[in-house]
Amino acid sequence: MGKTPEFPDLLRLIDERSTAFRTAVASTPSLDAQVPTCPEWTFFDLVQHLGEGRRKWAAIVAAGPAAAPPAKSAWGSAAPREREALADWWATSAQQLLDALREVGPDRGCWTWWDKSQSPQTAGAAARHQLQEIAVHTYDAQITTGTPQSLPNEVALDGVDEFLSTCCATTAAWPHKPAIVDYHATEGRSWRLWLSADGARTALLPESGTMPAMAGGEDPDAADASLRGTASELVLVFYGRIPVNSLELDGDPRLFDQLVAWNPDE
Repeated sequence: MGKTPEFPDLLRLIDERSTAFRTAVASTPSLDAQVPTCPEWTFFDLVQHLGEGRRKWAAIVAAGPAAAPPAKSAWGSAAPREREALADWWATSAQQLLDALREVGPDRGCWTWWDKSQSPQTAGAAARHQLQEIAVHTYDAQITTGTPQSLPNEVALDGVDEFLSTCCATTAAWPHKPAIVDYHATEGRSWRLWLSADGARTALLPESGTMPAMAGGEDPDAADASLRGTASELVLVFYGRIPVNSLELDGDPRLFDQLVAWNPDE
């Protein structure tokens, strides 16, 4: 896969996105505003979800290797309803996560839900995924306030890589015809996803756009479908914030519908 940002850079980027999210909290016209990209949520629901989730992951990281995440009683206080207090509560939530990550370092093990993926079950991998969670929800907050911004380039490029290796790669069998899907970021980086009865595996493509054949003898140039856009657009497609057809799509579009509908844990 692509070069993962160093642990201090992940912490820096988490802090930067957390600050951007707090700015959106401070500027929202109403905590009752509906979030366009998460229509079942109000702005308050969004903040509550993100804050509780970061407190949960702070507890997970601090607990170390475990068979299950800590109980909700370990997550800390509930979200307040008043705007300024809510912004402070969010800042505390983000700081708890950062403190826990700094305390244990990148290599310590912890519980994760991605035990069948290509990502390790470590605090470093947790930090990498937490950055994407915060970045995408910051986009949700910004679009609610009318000021949507693309994900920062450094965040988005690793976000494509992180999503494919953590959320797509699995040992669970692909329930459809074997396929190859390529993703191309206009910033000059490309990834390939192999789907088969053996599961889903992913790798960064060389700059030439070719790579050695994988097990099974697939033609390395024969992608069944591909998607091209900025790294930010690709991440936002992955998380369902913008439609697939808003990007440049080649090949069989049904593959993207199948990927969205696929739940390997079922």
